[in-house]
Amino acid sequence: MAVQKSKPTRSTRGMRRSHDSLKKKIKMLSIDNFTKEVHLRHHMTKKGFYKGKKLI
Repeated sequence: MAVQKSKPTRSTRGMRRSHDSLKKKIKMLSIDNFTKEVHLRHHMTKKGFYKGKKLI
């Protein structure tokens, strides 16, 4: 089993995690072609449309 030589510093830990927060801050948004409604990617709109088809 691998054993670390020394404890990683707070700076090293922070540099490694710096890219994780970017994914949380930026939500991938898309515009439905049929209703022109803004929604999350791969999710249906609030009116129930997905890829121009009514689901609900």
